[in-house]
Amino acid sequence: MATPAVSAFRAESREGWRVVLAAYFGVMVSFGSLLVFSFGTFLKPLSSEFGWTREAVSAAFGFAALTVAVCSPLLGRLLDRSSGHGGPRTVILPCMAVFGVGFASLGLLTGHIAQLYATFVLLGIVGNGTTQMGYSRAVSTWFERRRGFALSLVMAGSATGAMIFPPLAQALIDTTGWRNAYFLLGGVVLLFGLPLTFLFVRERGSMKAAAEGAGETMRSGATVGEAVRTRAFWLLLATLFLGSLSVNGAITHLSPLLTDRGISQQQAALVASALGLFSFGGRLVTGQLLDRFFGPRVGFCVLGAAAGGILLLGSVATSASALVAAALIGLGMGAEADLTPYLLSRYFGLRAFSTLYGFSWTAYAVAGALGPVLMGRAFDLTGSYASLLSLLSVSTLACAALFLGMPEYPVAETAGQTAKG
Repeated sequence: MATPAVSAFRAESREGWRVVLAAYFGVMVSFGSLLVFSFGTFLKPLSSEFGWTREAVSAAFGFAALTVAVCSPLLGRLLDRSSGHGGPRTVILPCMAVFGVGFASLGLLTGHIAQLYATFVLLGIVGNGTTQMGYSRAVSTWFERRRGFALSLVMAGSATGAMIFPPLAQALIDTTGWRNAYFLLGGVVLLFGLPLTFLFVRERGSMKAAAEGAGETMRSGATVGEAVRTRAFWLLLATLFLGSLSVNGAITHLSPLLTDRGISQQQAALVASALGLFSFGGRLVTGQLLDRFFGPRVGFCVLGAAAGGILLLGSVATSASALVAAALIGLGMGAEADLTPYLLSRYFGLRAFSTLYGFSWTAYAVAGALGPVLMGRAFDLTGSYASLLSLLSVSTLACAALFLGMPEYPVAETAGQTAKG
């Protein structure tokens, strides 16, 4: 007969997977999914409507990413402090409400590009409160042995968004116009994200400690000061920067790049959706591998695939070759971001998890701001993306190589322990 502790643990495991499922849907309609993967679909309509250059429109994404970079550490600190005081919902819910309303308001744009920039700045302020950064700490408190897979399911929400939103946004633009498309997609955030997060997302409470010591796990690990003095932390930030620069630059211009090559808007949207499909599968596989193998070596393999895809993207001429490139990018896309919460929890514990995650997002977002703008600049100057994509492929390969320099995990995740090196 199962002991009370074992029965409690089984009940908590079931509750933990409910948290994962709610987080999956929340991430699916988040800033990192809806805004990122629909941005390229709206790029040409906005340029045509108002006569803005692609570089000028891409700058809006850059403003949002830079704002994310500035605000992420503060949001991370708020998430760490929310533990035991209402939990992550106290941060996620208001951020998601502002994001949904703000995204819908893009349908009210006029010819003043400052309005576009101001709206994207607002979206950047609350953006990371809606992404996996908002949910990962809560999910991590429920899992130890299956933590890699649980976190990969949360990240798969973003991949699902990558499958759904490009063709959905294109269909809405074709049938209702780009303004109504913004209104409807903003409504999706409010209808899906808010209620599921409110009902199910919470950290593992202190009463669960009897089953597996969860209360101590939530308090254990390195402080921010201890973490930033380690080689592991700075190598992780470097991989995030290079990976984000390359992947975000490529995916935000995917639709215009393909249509410039003679591929139809509908086929380009399907290619973008296929990228999301392979990303979904890649993230689930990555999660399983993380629970079995050393995480940095897993990162090296998946980012190597992304580097090959970005290189191929520079020379695609048909839908078939575009699909191959999308498959390779999708398999590795976001691997550096997907690995981050897992590696942070393994190297530094959960004591300052969200704050450290916030700092890592600063590196990711700064590079994410530069990538799309550099792509737009390259096109405006040369009429092509090819040469820059070759450089971004090299950057992604360098990012993969950096993972090989990561140290071993600490022997145990106890209070005050940090990664060696």
